[in-house]
Amino acid sequence: MFARAAVIGTCALLLVAGCSGDDDPAPEPTGLLTVTTMRGALLQASEIGPAWAAPQTSADPSRLPSICGGTTTAPSAPPGGEVVSASFVDEGQKGAQTLDQTAFVFGDEALATAAQTALRAVADGCQAEVSVPATVNDEKAEPAYTETVAIKTLDESGWKGFVVIRHKKYEPAHPSTADTAVAVLTSRNVVLVDTYAIYRLNTSSPSPNFDADWQRLVGSVVQRVS
Repeated sequence: MFARAAVIGTCALLLVAGCSGDDDPAPEPTGLLTVTTMRGALLQASEIGPAWAAPQTSADPSRLPSICGGTTTAPSAPPGGEVVSASFVDEGQKGAQTLDQTAFVFGDEALATAAQTALRAVADGCQAEVSVPATVNDEKAEPAYTETVAIKTLDESGWKGFVVIRHKKYEPAHPSTADTAVAVLTSRNVVLVDTYAIYRLNTSSPSPNFDADWQRLVGSVVQRVS
């Protein structure tokens, strides 16, 4: 079985302001996040595990991974922000893991809030369970499957938002599973969309470490800029 993701934890940087006179104004809140900050926060392959590498084909930066799964169309990237992304895969004989990290850096907090609200509206429209028949065409050959979808609220190191958890189980004749977490988090002027998926072939059991792994991956990014 291929190795589970092992992420090197990082410590958040704590800024301590010195004390001043009683009449001095209170310190200004932390400013907006920059593209440079977010580029440095995204995980690299070497931090995740030795088997991880960049995919052979780069993802379309104008589209996000599917939020609802099934046959739904992946949402377009929120307009108005600069995009920073990093994607990696870990492929083995018994399955694969993927990680897509995309940060949208906006000019102000209001734009980031609006972008997250739009993505949450997409998530709220997801069906709780879908059954998809087998698909065979020039692009892919996929057995029939059933996929469940659940939404949870997230608050991680000051980043707030939600995560869509999807579990896909294929028909008994082709026992395989796919577990996906799409986390959408906002802090100040940035929306982070972090998508982790693990595919297990020839087994009907989901990954026992899935929940711990996606939380560790997301947490390792946001702790760098909390």
